[in-house]
This record gives sequence, C-alpha cells and structure tokens, in this order.
Amino acid sequence: MCRHLAFLGPEEPLGGLLVDPPHSLYRQSWAPRRQRYGTVNADGFGVGWYAQGDPVPGRYRRAGPIWGDQNFADLARVVRTTGLLAAVRDATLPGADAEAAAAPFASGTWLFSHNGAVAGWPHSLASLVPSLPPAELLSLEARSDSAFVWALVLNRLRGGTGEGQALADTVLEVARAAPGSRLSLLLTNGETIAATAWGDTLWYRSEPGRRTVVASEPYDDDPQWQEVPDRTLLTASRTDVLLTPLKDPDDKATDTTDTDATDTPDSTDPTDTPVPRRHSASDGKASAPPKEPIA
Repeated sequence: MCRHLAFLGPEEPLGGLLVDPPHSLYRQSWAPRRQRYGTVNADGFGVGWYAQGDPVPGRYRRAGPIWGDQNFADLARVVRTTGLLAAVRDATLPGADAEAAAAPFASGTWLFSHNGAVAGWPHSLASLVPSLPPAELLSLEARSDSAFVWALVLNRLRGGTGEGQALADTVLEVARAAPGSRLSLLLTNGETIAATAWGDTLWYRSEPGRRTVVASEPYDDDPQWQEVPDRTLLTASRTDVLLTPLKDPDDKATDTTDTDATDTPDSTDPTDTPVPRRHSASDGKASAPPKEPIA
C-alpha cells in the first residue's frame, strides 16, 4: 500500500508537486484522504526525476517517513524537473530491505511504483517464477511483492513490449495467479506515463499540450481532477490521456475476443484497442468507453 504520483510538464521544483499543494504527497504520508487500505505511509519514500538533457533519472530514497528527512526539504526546494515519479510507502510486510524496497524502482529510463498488495504473497506467485530469467530473480532489489511485480513488468519491457501493454499483461497475469490482489501500477520514461487502476484509487489532471499529473489521489481540490475507473489502463503524455478497460480474469462473460493495448498515447494503428476516453488538446472532453476491454 502506498500513495504515488507521476508528472510530465514544464520544469518546476520537486516541492511544487510533492510538498506545497494542500493535500500533497508529503501530507498524504500521514493524512491521505482516499486511501482504502492502511492509514499511515511511514515505511519509506522515494522520488525519481528527469533533468533536461539526461534521459536517465536520478533517485532519492529513504527507509523512514518523508516528514522525518531533513535533507528532502532542501532537495525539494532546489531540484527542478520536467518529469518525476514519487511514492510514500505503507509496507505490506514491514521491516525488510529498508530503502531498497521503497519506490520508485528504476532501470534505464524507466521509473516504477506499485500501490497495493499481492494476495497470498509470496506463495501465490511461485508459479510465475519460471517466467523470469534466473539472473533477474537473483538481482531483485528487494524481497517484496512490488519488487517482483516490477521484475515481471521489466522483463516485458526489455522484450520490446510497450509500456501500457507491459503493465496490462502483468496485472492480468498476477490477478490470475493471486485473485484479490490490488495492482495499481505506475510507470514513466520521462516522456509518457502508463498506469493501472486495479483495486485502489487513481486520478489524473491534464492541461492538454502542457502538463499531466497521475496520482493515487488529488493533491488539491481543483475540479480538473478526474477519477480513473477501477480495472482500467491509463496511458498519457503531455498532450493526451487515454483510458482503456482491463478485463477481469474472473469475468468469463466478457471473454470474447483478444485485443491489444495501445502502446503509446498517440497511437493511430487501426488494429489497436479502441480508445475509451480521450482527454486531449483537440477536444478537452472524454468520449464514451469502447465495448471491448483488453484481455
């Protein structure tokens, strides 16, 4: 369980996104407004950000609560970024792996976070272990459900799967193996954001053509915030937000044909899944959902 946030937009200080808003991620660490599971996110925190001209993000993570780190106040005040992913953590199983278990996890240009918990962890996902190369298992950063879910996502990304499809495929695979899991995932490469709403809250705020924020819950009361329906894949850029339904593995009634998720927010391939809702510079309004969810 945690609260997390991803941002793409004009350069601004970390604090303008994570500390200054009235219901910022900083405040959500002890007083979340829409967190369904857990109440205090004090088991670590982290922020990853992109600097202009460098596609590989920097990271700052700690094992303790964000409010107890005096260095973060200075960091948030002076570091500026055009993209970030940050999280505050309420551990599923507290105590192990310290800051190595704090999101965001990272590889190359990617930053990743998981809000939720895998039901029956670790036994429930034992059947998925053979799907990962042995070297990936031996190099897991932490012994947590989130670190393992990240390994599943990363294996797909390295195999060439697009960000949105990698999240969708991983969520459905884990949900089949461990029914009842909460799998709200968040992934960015500094240019796009992909996220899933699966068992916990997810919101977005878009100023088309300028900036996009995706978060577990709104950091202020601006009416531009829109809630993402449960069982949904979100893909976004600075100009566009697309929402696509995800098919629950237990919902046999809708299991008719297989469809593919859109790999990028601006895909125009006619074979892609129809876009259920689009928030863009051209229309500014959402359209009706499609009839076919992602299998």
